[in-house]
Amino acid sequence: QVQLVESGGGLVQAGGSLRLSCAASGRTSSIYTLAWFRQAPGKERAVVAAISRSGSVTYYGDSVKERFIISRDNAKNTVYLQMNSLKPEDTAVYYCASDLSGSPIKYEYWGPGTQVTVSS
Repeated sequence: QVQLVESGGGLVQAGGSLRLSCAASGRTSSIYTLAWFRQAPGKERAVVAAISRSGSVTYYGDSVKERFIISRDNAKNTVYLQMNSLKPEDTAVYYCASDLSGSPIKYEYWGPGTQVTVSS
């Protein structure tokens, strides 16, 4: 029903910034919450940030709060993750996910991921 494709990952030095994008296609009008997750080597998948359909409500994981900003442009069917003051521990594969149910949230559709590597 929904297809997601992330872009914008790459290699960046500590303290630098990256902006990830996730373009949605398919039944985009049914999307409620959009979120970013990440999975670092040897660690379990963790939520990074989430944003409501209207963009009025956002959530951030403790480790990225005050550094990352999630936003969405529904006209472009795209969600963004602005990552600032990057740290080596931010290195991970970043995934975007969409929720079609609203509440409770169920992230049914996922993108293939994009690699973010932060060097010291």
